[in-house]
Amino acid sequence: MLALLAAAPLVVYPVFMMKVMCFALFACAFNLLLGFGGLLSFGHAMFLGSAGYASAHAAKVWGLTPELAILFGTACAAVLGWLAGMLAIRRQGIYFAMITLALAQMVFFFSLQAPFTGGEDGIQAVPRGRLFGIVDLDDPHAMYAVVLVIFVTGFGIVYRAIHSPFGQVLKAIRENENRAISLGYDTDRFKLLAFVLSATLAGLAGATKAIVFQLASLTDVHWSMSGEVVLMTLLGGMGTVFGPVVGAAVIITMQNYLAQLGAWVTIVQGVIFVVCVLAFRRGIVGELGHWLKKSL
Repeated sequence: MLALLAAAPLVVYPVFMMKVMCFALFACAFNLLLGFGGLLSFGHAMFLGSAGYASAHAAKVWGLTPELAILFGTACAAVLGWLAGMLAIRRQGIYFAMITLALAQMVFFFSLQAPFTGGEDGIQAVPRGRLFGIVDLDDPHAMYAVVLVIFVTGFGIVYRAIHSPFGQVLKAIRENENRAISLGYDTDRFKLLAFVLSATLAGLAGATKAIVFQLASLTDVHWSMSGEVVLMTLLGGMGTVFGPVVGAAVIITMQNYLAQLGAWVTIVQGVIFVVCVLAFRRGIVGELGHWLKKSL
């Protein structure tokens, strides 16, 4: 994966690949919560969008350098994740999903009405600035290198988390929470930690995206974005390491190359989602892994 991403700018438009990496990190963060924790959030866009607004505002109005702006946006998403998690983890199943959706709608309304967010226009013309005051990020290759480092770092955190004792406890909670409790684990604490970590990484993706595209808009905090990340995760393979990356790449590629179809893109996405659920429920990566195991 690292080799492919490093070589991608040679054959693919760098800005397109940066968008893929931002959404791939967002999907990996969501997969940590759903695929390994068994917690279905319908409001994850609030972390992506709020971090984007915070990062854009810090860079444009406060004049922070890009690395500080991204860190500030990520920190805002982490705090929001902790507050939302404290409320949401008190419930399970559909009630958990509805609470996250309700909180996300509140964040959307705030983003629409708050004076510093620019309303429906969003925050535009966000300066990329200079990384550490030295590297000019207006150079697309320099910006690509930064996004690649951020994505690999976020992916590494997710990979390490799911292959640690913490990740094993999350899987136990997903499979049988009552049994995990009987073994002495404080499941609410583990779920809260997973929720905050997922929100933080989603915020990192949103803050980076705002700097890359020099824009923070309502699109990233809308409920439909929460639906898209579910689609990316399920299409690529829920509960797999590389599935969300593949799913994000497929969805973003479709949106980019089928843009001339207009609103029909959503029809195509819907058909693909139905086929995915009916034909290969493990997702692209999950089915490939299953086929390889059977063939070996």
